Amino acid sequence: MTVPTALPIVQAPMAGGPSTPELAAAVAGAGAFGFVAGGYLTPDVLRDELDRTRALTSDPIGVNLFVPGSRAPDPAAIGAYAARLRPLAEELGAELGEPRWEDDGFDAKIDVLVSAGIHTASFTFGCPAPEIIARLRAAGVRVVVTVTDVGEAEIAAGAGADGFVVQGAEAGGHQGTFDPARRNETPLAAALDSIASVGLPMIATGGITTAGDARAALDAGAVAVQIGTALLCTPEARTSVPYRRALLDRTYEDTVITRAFTGRWARGLANPFAVEHSDAPGGYPEVHHLTRPLRAAATAAGNPDVPNLWAGTGWTAITAEPAADVVRRIGADL
Repeated sequence: MTVPTALPIVQAPMAGGPSTPELAAAVAGAGAFGFVAGGYLTPDVLRDELDRTRALTSDPIGVNLFVPGSRAPDPAAIGAYAARLRPLAEELGAELGEPRWEDDGFDAKIDVLVSAGIHTASFTFGCPAPEIIARLRAAGVRVVVTVTDVGEAEIAAGAGADGFVVQGAEAGGHQGTFDPARRNETPLAAALDSIASVGLPMIATGGITTAGDARAALDAGAVAVQIGTALLCTPEARTSVPYRRALLDRTYEDTVITRAFTGRWARGLANPFAVEHSDAPGGYPEVHHLTRPLRAAATAAGNPDVPNLWAGTGWTAITAEPAADVVRRIGADL
């Protein structure tokens, strides 16, 4: 499997806000591969997002979905976490959310993808069942699975995947580990080296924000690179104002891997909430639903100390230029 674009660059699907049809179209127009982020969307909204993207570009596009996981292993721990967060909720004038499990409309979204005429479906948080992959491939859809180690890659290959998104520990946002309790500490270069033995094409992601980063990943065996953090402050992204300011103003000194926001390990800027609650219990999406009203209230108030501000380790290279310019800069000489 190769990326069907002039440049070996893929736009990361950044669910929950930053990804937009305009971003996917701008990336595609610059010669790279655009993605629609299907996570958190209802099946009907996903179809609308695809229609809007198709109205903006006729280039090949992809869609990313979250593979449903198991219910939280320790509901009592989530209850105790809620009690810790209650004073903050009162301070923000918000109610804590219900820590509920759901499958994010997974099966209905698969139905959408089968009939949508997309080029690629990518998956994170696990590997879809072989029959789902076979159904998508029968509809002409290529399937790639986010993996972080060779064991996950072997599972995905055995299920019929066409390739991998190999995610290093440098990546911003959620870690794609199949086991949500396992924190990924493997750098991208090491992950590419070990997963190459499985023998399927690899798209590299994690900390790639410059042309040098992209060249290093391709030289390490990737067929393409996936960029997300580099696109967060483009005008086409739906990144919130406090999120943009925190990135561009260097409000926080570093990034941190934390479970504070969603109950799944994820990398973001080291704001007070991420740091103070890094020991939050596991349980996705229960913790995500619990903290979501707090994050929304803080964002609405322009307060960057509470929301998740996903960012990879290369975040200090972020600029506020248009998406096409970012793609061309990273794709220089590839």
